[in-house]
Amino acid sequence: MTAVSAFDKKFTSRTLFSWVMTFLTGLCVVMAVVPLIAVLAYVIWQGGSRFSLALFTKLPPPPMVPGGGFANAIVGTITMVGMAVAISLPIGIGAAVFLSEFAPKWVARWIRFATNILNGVPSIIVGVFAYAALVVPLKTYSAFAGAAALAVLMLPTIIRTTDEALLIVPQDIRWASVGLGASGYWTTLRVILPAAAPAIITGTTLAVARAAGETAPLIFTALFTQFWSQSLLAPTASLAVLIYNFAIVPFKNQQELAWAASFLLVILVLITSIISRLATRRR
Repeated sequence: MTAVSAFDKKFTSRTLFSWVMTFLTGLCVVMAVVPLIAVLAYVIWQGGSRFSLALFTKLPPPPMVPGGGFANAIVGTITMVGMAVAISLPIGIGAAVFLSEFAPKWVARWIRFATNILNGVPSIIVGVFAYAALVVPLKTYSAFAGAAALAVLMLPTIIRTTDEALLIVPQDIRWASVGLGASGYWTTLRVILPAAAPAIITGTTLAVARAAGETAPLIFTALFTQFWSQSLLAPTASLAVLIYNFAIVPFKNQQELAWAASFLLVILVLITSIISRLATRRR
């Protein structure tokens, strides 16, 4: 009886501890998800009611003038983010391939350390750097300068995710390819990179989502314009800067546009994430 009672007591205490820890971890999950749901619900509530076709076809209106849209900001955002991806993606993947496949260990260790530092640099500092490096010499705010700033912000994410993706590819695959007579570069290009493609796509998606929502670098580089940009070397509108400019003004029509632009940014990030998931599932 004594042994059974001791077993029951031990079993009960373990079960109780398991239930308590399960409850606490579940509570942590709720605490993490509730802010996200609250933010999304408020953005949808404020911005969804303002959605219309005019938002995608018209330019931002002057203060206290109803209607209008932010077609130029949509085009500007897509242009600058697209250019940033075109700049950062090949550089980031190339750097990650060098780190994981060809670099000496001590070199790779220091480059990874530098990448982590770059990932922690505030975006406004990157904006100031791009302003000094591109805006001042060119003597104009421009979409090109904005894209360069966004590319710098995207690089650490792409490098780190690609590096990690390449490192988790089994070493046996490399040996098998080399054993069949393939060179190191051919193995990397035709075997290792395709195997790591899902993780690379996911990392690129995270980088694009971050770049699309950045405001400070674009204030210093692309600035803003109420009109269509005529050149990549001219001030260019973006959704993030439009939200910043219109959210702090006292004019209701422009505040409504800021909420609608916020809602659109959330939708764009969601679509990007869905495309990433579909691509990885298909792979």
